[in-house]
Amino acid sequence: MVDTTTHNTVNRVALVTGASGGIGRAVCERLARDGYSIAVHYAGNRDRAQEVADAVTTLGARSILVRGDVADENEMAAAFDAVEREFGGIDVVVNTAGIMLLSPLATLDLDDLDRMHRTNIRGTFVVSQLAAHRLRRGGALINFSTSVTRLLFPAYGAYVASKAAVEGLTPILARELRGRDVTVNAVAPGPTATPLFLAGKDQAEIDNLAKAAPLERLGTPDDIAEAVAFLAGPARWVNGQVLFANGGIA
Repeated sequence: MVDTTTHNTVNRVALVTGASGGIGRAVCERLARDGYSIAVHYAGNRDRAQEVADAVTTLGARSILVRGDVADENEMAAAFDAVEREFGGIDVVVNTAGIMLLSPLATLDLDDLDRMHRTNIRGTFVVSQLAAHRLRRGGALINFSTSVTRLLFPAYGAYVASKAAVEGLTPILARELRGRDVTVNAVAPGPTATPLFLAGKDQAEIDNLAKAAPLERLGTPDDIAEAVAFLAGPARWVNGQVLFANGGIA
């Protein structure tokens, strides 16, 4: 039985996709504090990813940059290869990469639907498929959904549809990995103060969302990173679940 109070995360390796984003960076820094070596993944913004890698190094952890379109199986296989060459293996994959394009369903640009499908569904599938083959025993895959699958905000329909797919595939993969000692879970953040979430919202809307949760504030990237650290390290008996990290809003 794993002692969850002393679970050793030193010398473990984590690959974090979308690591240059607000939640991705917080996850990298949180896992670095736990002793993980961090592979900082990015798709386009190398400079911002380098800032994350530098922050990880400042915390005393090893880091490398890896690039790839999460929906491109060849690019992501090369990214996994690079992590294994540098660190010898991969113990945790945190799949924070995603995009959110909002519109009422009746007026949604179908090109936006396709973009979200490619990143949020195909990208999650590609990374999950690679993780299923590459994660070492005792490993963890942590995908990302959203609490809006329960909150049902108008204009989020296409985004929620893409994230509901993540919630569907995550527990199935957990069952398919029977006997591997690898957990597969998803984190579903509530309203979280990231640039992605705050974009296009006025102060009144932000204030109303902050008051909606019983804790009467927006979440922070660090709040979400704590949930990830729990699933990545000590939570070996949590498997095939969606963890709603939202302050009790839903």
